[in-house]
Amino acid sequence: MGYTAIIDYGVGNLKSVSNAFSYVGVDTRITSDAREIELADAILLPGVGAFPDAADKLRAPGLDKVVVEQGGSKPVLGICLGMQLLLERGTEVRSCEGLGVIQGVCDRIHTRLKLPHIGWNSLRFPNPSPLFAGIDEGACVYFVHSFSAQSCNPGQVVATTDHGCDVVAAVQNGNFFGCQFHPEKSGDVGLQILKNFGALNK
Repeated sequence: MGYTAIIDYGVGNLKSVSNAFSYVGVDTRITSDAREIELADAILLPGVGAFPDAADKLRAPGLDKVVVEQGGSKPVLGICLGMQLLLERGTEVRSCEGLGVIQGVCDRIHTRLKLPHIGWNSLRFPNPSPLFAGIDEGACVYFVHSFSAQSCNPGQVVATTDHGCDVVAAVQNGNFFGCQFHPEKSGDVGLQILKNFGALNK
């Protein structure tokens, strides 16, 4: 039976994502084993914390190369910091290279509003994506972040929101998808997004 590999590299609330996938009928394995990731039908890259620390932890066992290579043939979804790691570079704490599969830089949100940006915000969809099939524009999801994707390729931005400025909420480039928000904390809308992602490998 196929499964989605949830990468365990020392950052992120892995169990809550696994439970949400299970709720919508998607089998998962929490793993740091490259072989298990290679055998998976899809990959989930979670993440909570600072960009350079997470990037270093992902690179140390060579999992960064596994994610990029496997994304050539199967869907990969980055959530929150996991999405930011898909970008070319991050500026948090120090300049640090990302995986480079999504054009853009992770930088502090340029807003006069309070940071971190915490709470429910509505989505706009500038470009279509199978990740948001069956979800109406204006649907709300849950965010917790101070940094976001910037200087992106407009064609790779599939959802935006507002926090005193336009904020990139989701990206896609081929098999690589990223959500700045937390689908696993976003109620029925988030569950539908995870269900849509799970259907991509069928």
